Amino acid sequence: MQTPRTARGWSILLAALLGLPSVATAETGVTDTGILIGSCSALEGPAKFLGTQTLMGATAYLNRVNGKGGVHGRTIRVLSYDDGYEPARAVECFNRLKKEEVFAAAFFVGTPTAAKYVPMAETVKLPIIGLFTGAQFLHEPLRRYVINVRASYDDETREIVNNLWSALGLRKIGVIYQDDAFGVAVLDGVKKALTRYGAAPVVLGSFPRNTLEVQPAIDQVRAAGPEAVVMAGPYAPVAEIVKRGRGSGWKAMYLTVSFVGTEAFIEAAGAHGEGTVITQVVPPYKSIDLPGVVLYLEALKEHFPGSKPSFASLEGFVDAMVLVEGLRRAGRDLTRDKLIAAIESINDQDIGLGSRLKLTYGPRDHKGFDSVYSSVVRQGYAVTFSNWKDLREVPAR
Repeated sequence: MQTPRTARGWSILLAALLGLPSVATAETGVTDTGILIGSCSALEGPAKFLGTQTLMGATAYLNRVNGKGGVHGRTIRVLSYDDGYEPARAVECFNRLKKEEVFAAAFFVGTPTAAKYVPMAETVKLPIIGLFTGAQFLHEPLRRYVINVRASYDDETREIVNNLWSALGLRKIGVIYQDDAFGVAVLDGVKKALTRYGAAPVVLGSFPRNTLEVQPAIDQVRAAGPEAVVMAGPYAPVAEIVKRGRGSGWKAMYLTVSFVGTEAFIEAAGAHGEGTVITQVVPPYKSIDLPGVVLYLEALKEHFPGSKPSFASLEGFVDAMVLVEGLRRAGRDLTRDKLIAAIESINDQDIGLGSRLKLTYGPRDHKGFDSVYSSVVRQGYAVTFSNWKDLREVPAR
């Protein structure tokens, strides 16, 4: 009679004779020659710019890595599926990734969908690396199998509120937000930042997700006469708010966070977008003094010729850099837990984005970056700036 140990030995020997990975040691989604990564994001619908750009940037980096032999002799393949930025489709998409037996997941887009994905990932112990959202529930409490890269919405809204209050002396701040987990996350960030000054938003207005039904929110917020309006939504509704507001003579200051999809917003808003402030969580893609940005521009040109750079695709590129760095540190004997531990070992590492964005993780810290850049739309481009007092010179339309 064979003991369990003897049976295990025979299974390893048989796998070796047949040239197959050992059933005793093989991790799901990993073979001798490849690693399978799954992705769920908005590839269709009103938020598709964010999903397609993020995935394009990630693919550009992974193609470059694969072209040089991959990681420890394994190439990385991504299976990407569309969730339409709809929470109702998140469970189906996640279950599809499990059925495909991916090793890990990456390059997800959106807060309301992330609210579904995160607990599922924790339950089945499937790592997710890189989510295009800065919601606080990704950070508190700590989620072992969720690795964030970007700064949070709390970081972005703090940058906005502190400078509106201290640099520009504006006190009447309103919020127009998408009525879902994303909008509420940004709203909460604004409220927290204002609490520091013993204040609160003077008025709130909301609109439904994946729609352009913004007029009731505009009317409600405008009636209160705020000096500045923080908007939380993807590019289409936010552009509509700015176009309708400025087109009707509403001269408040307009601001929004990185999730808006900067380039798509600028195109959709047209001339009315001039002067809109947008916080960013990656450096400007014109920063050719940064090796990581140069690498991004080269990879984009090589693998997606004719495509224009964007903040969203640069973020996807950086997410892929973090994934690959974790895979390298985890070693040839790859497991999901080793990947998490490897990323947690990254400390104060410059991945080519300069001293302002050094990558740092730890067993109790799964957010890689904290820094936020400020940009303002001028003549059809997002121009980064450091002195908010200069915004007094931006004319309202």
